[in-house]
Amino acid sequence: MTTFGDRLKNEREKLKLTQEQLGAIGGVKRLAQANYENGKRQPDTTYLAEIAKVGVDILYVILGTKANTTINEEELLLLQKFRNAEPAVRKFMLYGGEATSIGQNFEGDIHGGEFKVEMK
Repeated sequence: MTTFGDRLKNEREKLKLTQEQLGAIGGVKRLAQANYENGKRQPDTTYLAEIAKVGVDILYVILGTKANTTINEEELLLLQKFRNAEPAVRKFMLYGGEATSIGQNFEGDIHGGEFKVEMK
């Protein structure tokens, strides 16, 4: 089982930060950061709040439980396409399945791949 310090170090390394860099983000010196990672000291909530802002998974660091924020490649692709889509395409992506299941029709040609809608 990993310790608080092990998990904190894992998160720091995942973000490719040095002890000095993560310590500065959290408002402490490198020695304090080293002490947190070695289990000699425990950080305060201000430190934890600050390092969370740069992507440290605080739930994992404290409890050893990974936050369920990961998405697979297919979900990431869908999210990227949604963010880059025109408003009409976004609407179709959000409600298209519901609408067709209750008999609504969309007018125009809807093309896959680029999620392009041609209105008639």
